This record gives sequence, structure tokens and C-alpha cells, in this order.
Amino acid sequence: MKNLIKKLLRLLPDEMYIQLQYFYHFHRFANLKNPQTFNEKLQWLKLHDRNPLYTTLVDKYAVKKWVADKIGEQYIIPTLGVWEKAEDIDFDKLPNQFVLKCNHSGGGDVVICRDKSKLDKEAAIKKLSWQLQNNNYWYGREWPYKNVPPRIIAEKFIEDSTIQDLPDYKFLCFNGKACYVEVHQGRFTSNHSQIFYDMKGQVQPFNNKGYPIIKTDSLSQDMLSQLYPLVNKLAAGLLQARVDFYYVDQRPYFGEITFFDGSGYVPFVPTQWDKKIGDLIKIR
Repeated sequence: MKNLIKKLLRLLPDEMYIQLQYFYHFHRFANLKNPQTFNEKLQWLKLHDRNPLYTTLVDKYAVKKWVADKIGEQYIIPTLGVWEKAEDIDFDKLPNQFVLKCNHSGGGDVVICRDKSKLDKEAAIKKLSWQLQNNNYWYGREWPYKNVPPRIIAEKFIEDSTIQDLPDYKFLCFNGKACYVEVHQGRFTSNHSQIFYDMKGQVQPFNNKGYPIIKTDSLSQDMLSQLYPLVNKLAAGLLQARVDFYYVDQRPYFGEITFFDGSGYVPFVPTQWDKKIGDLIKIR
């Protein structure tokens, strides 16, 4: 029954599907004729902002060259292998630690290997094979993902010698400039938490619904001074985007670029911040 519903939903036009998803998350329909909030404007952009470059930028493999050309190869996490089928992964040639993920999917669909001798290879192949058959476009109608050729990539496992759970720094950029950074800790654990800062490093009075707030200071001025100019170089010329970085042993590494943070379906708490942040997107 679940698969049947998914197939039927795929028959819906983008705008109709988006409205149903939006109603599910916000208990009201989005104002797509005159969008006001951040999440409403992301839905509007899904329908009307069709820059073909976006397909390259959301492709976790293809974007690496684009980013390297912009800011330098030293900020790219090394790629260890690329495959079109999960069954073709040559585990023997991979190091003891690595990360496997699909280039066309969301960040949660990854296989993190910290010890190859303990890796359940069959489970990893099954998970990645399933992901190859799915396209991130269908969940939120984020059109840039639709034409990304699906592949599996292996990347170097990176970790900070001083931090157990590597934070993820996600910069919200508007008109080519980073304005806020959402910091995530424990993303692949039951202790996933989050906090927002402005570009002065000040904690912000809002968060995304459903995420506990990180209690410890997780953004240093030294880190921000390194990441801010790199993010702005990548965001230059883009109306709005989220640019992600890691910071490992005082060294920045590019994560990914997306144009629809949370697919535009994650409410802010307090709710008025959805409008305040939405005001930063100038779509008219």
C-alpha cells in the first residue's frame, strides 16, 4: 500500500504535490502567489528558479571540481572511488576507514565505516542499491536532483582529533553572502542537536522545530574567519543557497551545496523567524 501511494503521488504536478507536503508540515497551504516566509519562498523557487547550474551543484560528485576551481583543491574531501552499481564496489581496495554515499541523495543516506573488518558489506550494498533506485527529487520536488546521474562515491573518512561527533556547519546564504550558520552535532545519532549563529558568532534566538539546542559553544571566531570568505566565494551569484562545511583539526573541508534547506518543510521556532529569514530572499 505504501509503495502504491508513493507511485500515485508521483503522478501529481509539482505545485499540487508541494502544497500537499506543505500542508502536512505546516497545517496550512503555502502562499505561492505572494510568498512571505522562508519556507514558502523555497517552494516558490522550486517552481520558478530553474538555473541549470543547480544540477551540477547538488551532485555530490560533480560539484567537487566546481568548488575546487573556486576555492582550491585543498578544501575537497578526497574521492576514493566511484561506481554506478553497489555490487561493483571493490572493498579490498578501500582503506580501513571510509564513507560511502550516493551523489544524488540527501545527506542522511551514508555508510560510515570506521573499521572495515566490522563492516556489514551486504547491508551496505543493500542500502546503497536501494538509494540508487530513488531520487531526492520525488520527496520534495527539488528539481535540481532530477537529472543527476546516480552514482556511489567513496570518500576519505575525516575526523577531528579533539571532537567525537564531527559538527556540520551549514551556512544560509542570500544574494551571495552568508547570513546565518546552523551547526549540527550528532547528525547520524539519536543525539542530533542544532544551534544557529549570525556571522558575528552570536547565538540566535531561533531554531528548527524538533531539534534540541546544542548546549556548548560550537563556533569559534577563528573557525568563522576561515569559513566565511570561502562560503561567500561559493555563494557568489546565487540568489540563495545553503553551503556546508566541516572543520577538522582547524582545517575547512567542503561538504555540499543545496538550494532547499530541509526541502522547505522544517518550521522555525519561534515561528516569526520564518518570515524574518524569508525577508532576506528577494524573489521579485
